[in-house]
Amino acid sequence: MNLHHYDTYLFDLDGTIYLGDEVLPGAPETIKALRASGKVVRFLSNNPTKTPEQYAEKLATMGVPSAPTDVICTLTTTVWWLRTYHPDAVVYPIAAEPLCQALREGGFQISEDPSRIDVVISSYDRGLTHAKLQIAFEALWYHKRAILIETNPDPYCPFPGGRGEVDTAAVTAALQASAQVDCVASMGKPSPWMFQAALADSRVPPQRVLMVGDRLATDVQMAFNCGIDAVVVLTGQTRREDLTGMYSQITSVENLQELL
Repeated sequence: MNLHHYDTYLFDLDGTIYLGDEVLPGAPETIKALRASGKVVRFLSNNPTKTPEQYAEKLATMGVPSAPTDVICTLTTTVWWLRTYHPDAVVYPIAAEPLCQALREGGFQISEDPSRIDVVISSYDRGLTHAKLQIAFEALWYHKRAILIETNPDPYCPFPGGRGEVDTAAVTAALQASAQVDCVASMGKPSPWMFQAALADSRVPPQRVLMVGDRLATDVQMAFNCGIDAVVVLTGQTRREDLTGMYSQITSVENLQELL
């Protein structure tokens, strides 16, 4: 694999560019060098609780100055998907405030009336209650007018030290089990929707795009699903011994500086 062959580089964030609040070795230098050579650099995140502006601010503090438009998170993808496929939908998000705000700013009406809801959005929500699930359940099962989508498929959100917190997959599973419906679209990696949203304003062919991340099941799997090349960095979740089976041929690097 010629790592200089690509026009557009898609980077995961946590575990690839930084780990928690610490920038990873070689990340600032790599991004700077790629941009200096005319490459397009974009960052992808499955986290539905932070805005592109917040990510851009964090990257700047780590020596990776970036515009909010360089960041594609599941807030971005969800609003993009709804505008593209359901522009007039009334939505009901089970979600943290950043997604609700992004939906309002995107021109979508949020309703708690199950008889009016067109799209139920499952997401990470520390304020999850039985009442919220009931509204979604009635829209999906009783009124049978709504569809179910999710911001990201992650079962848990990892924390430093090996801990974790319940994530979106648990909310989706509860609604699928009770309302007996399928989730029709997932907005986060490994879904192709995130890839399409990231390149919605670009005509670059897939063979000129490289995905760089630390997780096989999300970052690398999205690359497989979209027909693009991938590199896994060993600074986050994946270890070299994990590169077996379908992932055995994936190029791995110890850190981002090896891309140069």
